[in-house]
Amino acid sequence: MKALDPTGLKRLHREWRHRTDGRLALVLDSVQSPFNVGAIVRTAAALRVETVWLAGATAAVASPGVRKTALGTDRYLDLPSTGTAVEAIDAARGGGFHVVGIELAEGAVPMHELALPAAVCLVVGNEDHGISAGALRACDALAYLPQLGKVGSLNVATAASIALYEARRQEWGREP
Repeated sequence: MKALDPTGLKRLHREWRHRTDGRLALVLDSVQSPFNVGAIVRTAAALRVETVWLAGATAAVASPGVRKTALGTDRYLDLPSTGTAVEAIDAARGGGFHVVGIELAEGAVPMHELALPAAVCLVVGNEDHGISAGALRACDALAYLPQLGKVGSLNVATAASIALYEARRQEWGREP
């Protein structure tokens, strides 16, 4: 066994691109750490997210920490800024997305049990306070990522990565 060469990688990624036609977007609700924003942007680009709304006090993509972590992948995404997450959610809904907040909140269901539609926008929140109250109310559904250990929550970049992958995994598992 050996690692794929560049041609093998291109073939592998092309195969998965052809299997993927669902629409995926993301709202960052006051995600303040530039390193978290950069990691989320890089993951979003890898999973072909269309739009990442930078809402509220979310770190700017131009900041050095975001740039260092995103490694230039921001060029593959639409990254509009909005004053509030509710404005971003309204824009996502106007673009045809079903909006799902990823939060440990009352009424949230395990994400893997939520049947996601072909066009979904996920919302993740601030590192300390989570998704704002107004944004929680504006979401069409709420989901959480089950955890088994003694840790109460995940880093927002890690949670966003898992949630984005779960959205794609569900799409890949649907019958054509």
